[in-house]
Amino acid sequence: MTRSLPPAIVPCAMTVHAPGATAHARTLDIAEETPVTLSFNGMAHGVMMATPLDLHDFATGFALTEGIIPDLAALKDVAVRAEADHARVDMRIDGPSFHRLLARGRRAMAGRTSCGVCGTDARDVLDRPRRHVPDAPPDLAAVGRALAALAGRQVLNARARMLHAAAWCAPDGTIMQVREDVGRHNALDKLVGAGLRDGLDFGRGFCVITSRCSYEMAHKAIMAGMPGLVAVSAPTARALRVAGQAGLYLVAPARTTSVMVPDLVVGK
Repeated sequence: MTRSLPPAIVPCAMTVHAPGATAHARTLDIAEETPVTLSFNGMAHGVMMATPLDLHDFATGFALTEGIIPDLAALKDVAVRAEADHARVDMRIDGPSFHRLLARGRRAMAGRTSCGVCGTDARDVLDRPRRHVPDAPPDLAAVGRALAALAGRQVLNARARMLHAAAWCAPDGTIMQVREDVGRHNALDKLVGAGLRDGLDFGRGFCVITSRCSYEMAHKAIMAGMPGLVAVSAPTARALRVAGQAGLYLVAPARTTSVMVPDLVVGK
């Protein structure tokens, strides 16, 4: 029997209680959260909790932003399948990439939706590959246009009101691609994977995320070669340092009414 992945959004029966009012029934759309097993050349790499949608994009983006593959050409095949109680994505990568992965050691990664570095140690974080991104700061007027348009492109969040989004925008602020997930890292990985598969030029434009700008989000944007990252919440200090070292232009926090551009802090 061929299994199907669960739907990304499911209805849930609720009872609404409010002071001075009679309790009443309501159906609320909520987001699904599914364990996703990721493997490379038959070797289990880890399990991430994710919205069961766009998993091919997710795996592709994860492989690139985690430094497992250097580019899309190194990813030879991706197979997504539904198991009894989880999803599985088996990836086949080229020999050099697999040898580098083996040299890093087996990574027993049990990731939460909110966590992008679970299963690592401090050295894994501090010794991650460092790249320089193109020097192409986003136009702030274009950032405003993208922020104003993003809510209308968040199809899943319009129903569930609980999902993060990551959007790739052209230099003029036109939104080219959007991906959503219960996990902010997952949403960005899905966007990167979708962009790689669609041939988007990540060197021209900027990314908008509907979450805080943590170190991990800055690192993933850098690994994808994005010159600019716009976040609705403030950056962490480490995110500022990582961005400064790579030349990533941060706009955070950003709202439709105003944006802030932090002075990038370079160094330890």
